[in-house]
Amino acid sequence: MALNKKSAAYLSKHVAALRIIFGLIWGIDAAFKWQPAFKSGFLDQIQGAAVGQPSWLQGWFNFWIHLLGHNPHLFAFIVAVVESLIALALIFGIARRATYLWAALFSLLIWSIAEGFGGPYSATSTDIGTGIIYAIVFLSLYGLDRLAGQSKLSLDNYLSKKLSWWPIVAEP
Repeated sequence: MALNKKSAAYLSKHVAALRIIFGLIWGIDAAFKWQPAFKSGFLDQIQGAAVGQPSWLQGWFNFWIHLLGHNPHLFAFIVAVVESLIALALIFGIARRATYLWAALFSLLIWSIAEGFGGPYSATSTDIGTGIIYAIVFLSLYGLDRLAGQSKLSLDNYLSKKLSWWPIVAEP
C-alpha cells in the first residue's frame, strides 16, 4: 500500500514520536540495569524465572542458568549495554531497520529467559510479561516506518545521504 506524500509525512512524524517515546522508556529501563542491584541479582532473577515452570521447560532454563552462571556480572553488563544502545538508537533514529529487528529478538530473549515466558501460568496469573509486548511494538514500528517511508526525524536520514550503503541498515 503506497501513501501519498502528505499522508506519508504525517505518518512519519507520528512514527518518529512513537519511536522516540519508546526509546525514552528503554532509556529508563537501561538506567535501572546500570544499578548495582541488577548486577548482583542477575543470576537470581534468571533462577527465579525457572521456579514453577513445567518440567518440559526445565532444560531451557537449566541451559541459561548454567551458561550465565559462568560470569553473571559480565552478562548483566552486556544486558545494560544492549538496552542502552537500543534506547539511543530509538531516540536518535539510528539504524532503524537493524534496531527494530535485533531489539525484537532481544525482547523475545528477555521474555523467554528472565521473564520465564511470563509464567508459570496458573489461576492467579495476571499478565504474560513485557518482553513479548516489546517485541510486538518493535515489529509494529518496523512496519509503520516502512509504510511511512524515509524519516526526516532520524539520523538515518542524514547518514543515508552521506553513506551509500547506510539505507541497508537504516530503512525498513
